Amino acid sequence: MPVVREFTLPDLGEGLTGAEVVRWMVEVGEVIAVDQPVVEVETAKAVVEVPCPYGGVVTARYGEPGEEIAVGAPLVTVAVAGLEGPADTPAEPAGPAAEVERPLVGYGVAEPARGGRRRRVGAVAAAPAAVAVAPAAPAPAPAAPAPVASALAAPVVVPVISPLVRRLAREQGVDLAALTGSGPDGLIMRADVERAVAAKVSAPAAPTAAPVAQESVIPLRGLRKAVAEKLSRSHREIPAATCWVDADATELMALRRQLNATPGPKVSVLALLARICTVALARFPELNSSVTEDGSGIVRHSAVHLGFAAQGERGLVVPVVRDAHARTTEQLGEELARLTEAARNGSLTPAELTGGTFTLNNYGVFGVDGSTPILNHPEAAMLGVGRIVAKPWVHEGQLAVREVTQLSFTFDHRVCDGGTAGGFLRFVADCVEQPGMLLRQL
Repeated sequence: MPVVREFTLPDLGEGLTGAEVVRWMVEVGEVIAVDQPVVEVETAKAVVEVPCPYGGVVTARYGEPGEEIAVGAPLVTVAVAGLEGPADTPAEPAGPAAEVERPLVGYGVAEPARGGRRRRVGAVAAAPAAVAVAPAAPAPAPAAPAPVASALAAPVVVPVISPLVRRLAREQGVDLAALTGSGPDGLIMRADVERAVAAKVSAPAAPTAAPVAQESVIPLRGLRKAVAEKLSRSHREIPAATCWVDADATELMALRRQLNATPGPKVSVLALLARICTVALARFPELNSSVTEDGSGIVRHSAVHLGFAAQGERGLVVPVVRDAHARTTEQLGEELARLTEAARNGSLTPAELTGGTFTLNNYGVFGVDGSTPILNHPEAAMLGVGRIVAKPWVHEGQLAVREVTQLSFTFDHRVCDGGTAGGFLRFVADCVEQPGMLLRQL
C-alpha cells in the first residue's frame, strides 16, 4: 500500500517565520522525484525554490499564490511506495529502491524528534511505475487525500522565462495560456506580457453607466514588508544625523578612464567609491559598528561587509560584499557587478542580503544630487553619492568646468559625534578629489 507523507515548509534560515507562495511547480496527481522543487516562495530576503524530500504522487497541495505559509505548516502531501506499518515508524529498506532520506540542502532542517534517522521511501526517478498506488484486491477503500489514477495526466504548464514574469501577468490580469511566447520554443518573455497589458489599455472600454473611482489597498508582503519594518525600526531607534559636502570628482573619473584603458576587467565608479569607503573605515573604525539590541553598548566590527543599494524587479535591495576590506579594486568591481545582476533578476540569496556593517548608497544613478537616507538598521553609518555632473568650479584659482558630485554622510549619533563624522566625510571627499591619496593606504 502507498504511504502518504506530509511535507511542511522548512526553516529557510535567518530567523524567517514564513513565506509567500509565488507559484506552484507541480500539480495534484503529478509524479515527482526525490528533491524535485515543488513550489517557489518569496521570503523577506529572496525568492527561492523549495525541493520535496519525498518521491511519489502529489495528492494535495496547500496555499494559493499570494498566500502566506508559516514555517512548519503543510505544503504538499505525497503518496510514496512500499512501507508496511505506521507512517511514523522507522523501517528497514524494503529493497534497492529504499535509501536514507537526504536533508534539504541549504535549509536548516530540524533533527527528528525521536532521535532516529528518517528514511526516504521508494525512489521514483527510474519510472512512474515505481509508485504502486493501486490496492491489491478490489475492496472498499478509505477516503484518500486525492485520486492518483491520473498521475500521468498532469496539466500542461505554460512555459514562462521566470517567476517574475508570471507574477507580472498575475498582477496585470493577463492570461498566460492565451499568449504566444516570443522566446525560444515559445517561451513567454516579459515583453510578451507587457504587450498584452498595453493592448488591454489601448482597447476601447465597454460603455458604462457612469465612471466609478475606486481605491485599492496593496498589502505589504515579502520583501516590501521586511523593508518597511526595518526602515520604521531604524527611524524609531536611531538618532541619525546627516552632513554633506560637494567634491570635484574630475581626477577620480580621469583615473577610471586610465585604468580602463589597460587590459583587464573594467573598473566602475562604484568600485572606486567602495575602495575609498574601505580605506576611510580603516582610518575611522568606530564608524564600522552597530549598537547592541538593548542599547547598552557598541559593537565594533573587525571586517567591512559593504552593503550597497541596488534596484531590482522586487524593489530596492541592499546586497552585501563580504570582506570588502580584503579585496582589490578589481575584485570589488567583479563582486559588485555579480550582485547587481543578481538583484536585477531576483536571484539574490538571503545570505547575500544580510550581515552588512556599512552601506554605500549611489543614489546618483537616479539622477539626483543629494539625499538624507534612513540608516540600514542596525548599521551606524551610510555614505551617499549623488550624480557626477559638469558644473562651474573654481580650480587652482580659475573658474573651470569640472565633474562635481555631492557626498552625504548619515550616521548614528550614539556611535560618534559630529567631529568624527565630519572627519570621515572630508577624508572621503579628499580621496575623490585626489585619488592618489589612496596609495598611502596600500
